[in-house]
Amino acid sequence: MRLEVLTPPRRILDREVRKIVTEAPDGHFGILPRHGDFVTELVPGVMVYTTENGAERFVAVNSGTLVKCGDAVMVAVRGAVEGDDLARLRQRVEEEFRRQDETEHEARAALARLEASMIRRFRQLDLAGP
Repeated sequence: MRLEVLTPPRRILDREVRKIVTEAPDGHFGILPRHGDFVTELVPGVMVYTTENGAERFVAVNSGTLVKCGDAVMVAVRGAVEGDDLARLRQRVEEEFRRQDETEHEARAALARLEASMIRRFRQLDLAGP
């Protein structure tokens, strides 16, 4: 099977795999090459896949969608981090989430400044009046 993991900014993974185990809202499930086609929602968690040479690899995923069609499995998620060691993967995920939180905080602060500026300008227009 070909597993492809996509996030809005980039492709995280694109490779041949033997097996995939991941989690949907109703629990964990596995996919093998001849599994039937389907679409499902994914919940935040760790997707495990087995490479062609039998090694297990991990992808921490945020919520998203998985589509199995023929021998292609496409996963579209808000965020994903790949790794081969769960302890290091956890550390990388925490760092990534912290970075995202800081970016979101900066964006919210910029938006608040913009809103405050607009309110001041509206007040100035109202005070200038006809």
